[in-house]
Amino acid sequence: MIVMSNKFSKTKLAIVDDDPEIRELLRRFLTEQGNEVHSASNGAELFSLLEEHEFDLIILDVMMPGDDGFEVCRKLRARTNTPVIMLTAVNEETDRIVGLELGADDYITKPFNPRELSARIKAILRRSGEKEPQGAAVGSLLKFDNWALDKSTRRLISPDGMEMTLSAGEYDLLLALVENPQRVMSRDQLLDITRQRSAGPFDRSIDVQISRLRQKLEDDAKTPRYIKTVRGGGYFFTPAVTKE
Repeated sequence: MIVMSNKFSKTKLAIVDDDPEIRELLRRFLTEQGNEVHSASNGAELFSLLEEHEFDLIILDVMMPGDDGFEVCRKLRARTNTPVIMLTAVNEETDRIVGLELGADDYITKPFNPRELSARIKAILRRSGEKEPQGAAVGSLLKFDNWALDKSTRRLISPDGMEMTLSAGEYDLLLALVENPQRVMSRDQLLDITRQRSAGPFDRSIDVQISRLRQKLEDDAKTPRYIKTVRGGGYFFTPAVTKE
């Protein structure tokens, strides 16, 4: 059983890294920033923590003995949509893409300035915590082909009533498409709308997240009906969308 966090408590972060010096450095810095910080040296310790805590965000190192960060991220995504930032000592685009394919929300390469990590944490939590203001419920439910995207709760509901787990980045991207239906959206436009402009000009994060969305939305992700690729243009969301 996962314990629900109190909405009035501090932001709860988990750091998973097998290097005790890095764990302690980040724990001290992020605690000084006003967060409640817990740490684990591997995936098994993290999942033990998850039995007692619900975290607002998890900072996950890639290179760990036993289950590496990719495997831990895969297991996390099977049970929670808690935002994940992955840490790596290797500046390889392939690693970044693998992490995003597994549902990570961001990626940062060691060595890094802890202030950069703090800024990325705040940006992700700002996106994942955004809610519709009270009194603005009308129009917060976007429906297409018996699917429903609820902006007030950031939930995607399938035609059979099941909630589909979305990472913060996947939700932002789907919202951008649903709010601009039947219109070609370039990768640059999607990067701007989803606030991923820090990505490089050849970054494939949008393509990776599109692929993940197709796997969740489409009967056959290889021949998508909802999110079409426009060669040289970007992506096109085909269904008509209604607001309630």
